[in-house]
Amino acid sequence: MTAILTNLFDGVAYGMLLFVLACGLAVTLGLMNFVNLAHGAFAMAGGYVCMVLVNRMGWPFFAALPLAFVSSAAIGIVLERTLYRHLYARSHLDQVLFTIGLTFMSVAAVDYIQGSSRVFINLPAALQGQFDLFGVGIGRYRLMIIVICGLLTIALQMVLAKTRFGSRLRAAVDDPRAASGLGINVPQVFAFTFAFGCGLAGLGGALSAEILGLDPYFPLKFMIYFLIVVTVGGSSSITGPFLASLLLGIGDVAGKYYVPKMGPFVIYTMMIVILIWRPNGLFGRTAAR
Repeated sequence: MTAILTNLFDGVAYGMLLFVLACGLAVTLGLMNFVNLAHGAFAMAGGYVCMVLVNRMGWPFFAALPLAFVSSAAIGIVLERTLYRHLYARSHLDQVLFTIGLTFMSVAAVDYIQGSSRVFINLPAALQGQFDLFGVGIGRYRLMIIVICGLLTIALQMVLAKTRFGSRLRAAVDDPRAASGLGINVPQVFAFTFAFGCGLAGLGGALSAEILGLDPYFPLKFMIYFLIVVTVGGSSSITGPFLASLLLGIGDVAGKYYVPKMGPFVIYTMMIVILIWRPNGLFGRTAAR
């Protein structure tokens, strides 16, 4: 029972981390109907910014996290205004080819600047190690991830569902011409949403560096995980990817613990079973656009 609870805790932490990494893609793909396969590059950018600030410049870890968000969001807004905005009306194939090209360019650039070695972020002593709670080993860093990601999830859901900006975003996606006629600045809404999604990716990259490691091939290695989260959860809401992240995180950790030789295949088996049962994802729309 202790092993089960420990794996459950680690799976929840991993799932929360997957959600923060992938929710930006859920926003751009589900709410903006834009396929951004370069999403992992923004996560990598945030991770490297945090690593440089903490490991090389001596910044406190918690002070570097907001800079990881801001730096990825800034890169996102620049690319959105100069490149991405020209592809909103193009086909998904054009979007895929363009963004996968950006991914390979980012991998080559980071490999040239930082080298190909995997790096980790130096954590403060307060986040290292673990403590026992009723016999269950609770990792301090994973507990912090659960708390931060849980708060972000609640805030994101409230912003999209309860605020005027969320209403404007949904209107801009459903009918841009009608939204413009109602006085909504559609390009500005899209730019802010895209930048926010990139910022979340950067924050997730900074938080995941200690668990997943950070190297130039990060966007390629974890691209499939981001796509699985959005596909299994459904791209029409945030709730679906959140539940899918938890389910896949727990399944992946349990699979690697109980059947280590087949662990990597567990998450793909779960994806296939869920998509056979629900072809549009757990919370997907009946008819996709």
